[in-house]
Amino acid sequence: MIKEFKKFISRGNVMDMAVGVIIGAAFTAIVQSLVKNLINPLLGIFAGKIDFSDLVFKVGDATFKYGSFINSVINFLIISFVVFLMIKALNKVMPKKEKEAGPTEADYLEEIRDLLKKQVNQNK
Repeated sequence: MIKEFKKFISRGNVMDMAVGVIIGAAFTAIVQSLVKNLINPLLGIFAGKIDFSDLVFKVGDATFKYGSFINSVINFLIISFVVFLMIKALNKVMPKKEKEAGPTEADYLEEIRDLLKKQVNQNK
């Protein structure tokens, strides 16, 4: 079991994912600061409020913090947009991989069709 774990953890994809998670957490902190210190004040000029996190409404004993939700949506949109820009830039920089001249999906479907025809003819 330890050998399997070592093999699993030493694979490149796992290490890449770990680095991505760590960088993602750091990036999230930066975006949250951007939203809190720059975007919210900018939106506050138009909305009359700087921090949306204190926006709530109550129904009976339940309190709905829709301002915190607005902050989360803003964070998500910024993170998504920046990731989009990063991927777009990477696609321009990285060379495109040429497709291998291996069998296509159509080739496999034709092979399946031929096998099914052969099977039907054998059952007759």
